[in-house]
Amino acid sequence: MAGTPVNTARKNERTLNFWERMYLPEVFKGLGYSFRKMVKEPVYTFQYPEEQWYPNDSYRGRPVLVEEEGKARCVSCNLCARACPPMAISMQSQEMEGPKEREPKWFEINMLRCIYCGFCEEVCPEEAIVMSKEYDLTFQDRDEAIFGMERLLVPKERLADRLDFLHSRQNPQFGNDVWDYQRSNNRHSLKDSAFLAGLAREMDATASH
Repeated sequence: MAGTPVNTARKNERTLNFWERMYLPEVFKGLGYSFRKMVKEPVYTFQYPEEQWYPNDSYRGRPVLVEEEGKARCVSCNLCARACPPMAISMQSQEMEGPKEREPKWFEINMLRCIYCGFCEEVCPEEAIVMSKEYDLTFQDRDEAIFGMERLLVPKERLADRLDFLHSRQNPQFGNDVWDYQRSNNRHSLKDSAFLAGLAREMDATASH
């Protein structure tokens, strides 16, 4: 009894013939189906790199810095570095003349760490860092994957489609009155402001008493 094979067939199970046990008919059926789809269906294949895919405006490619009037729009608030989950962003601030008061002395993104989540773009109050449509990135070593400002700065005109998409995705306004957003509202400066002048007068008055 030890050498008797066990019958694992289920009740009413059909017995396969020789060709069905070889699985060749099913293999040829699958190949025929694939061939018919290759001939009849439209071709979606790109002859890369001669032909390249142009992503939609919602695509999140590598992050870049917006260059406006020859300088980075970044005010070096460091919010993008704090929000970055893999800690791929690092920068150092420096003071400057003008309403911005601060700008990045250097700004780096480690593209090997970047996960293209777009958190840096979401938290940026100035829309200074956005996700571009660039997806073709190759590196020969790890040092090449660290992008400085010379490789991150992109003119605002080349990012117009992404910036327009971000504006369209903002929370819609409600009510009858439509508020006209002005970019100048985001340029904060405390130098020589009326607030500091009033504060200085209050401190002088307190000290005199």
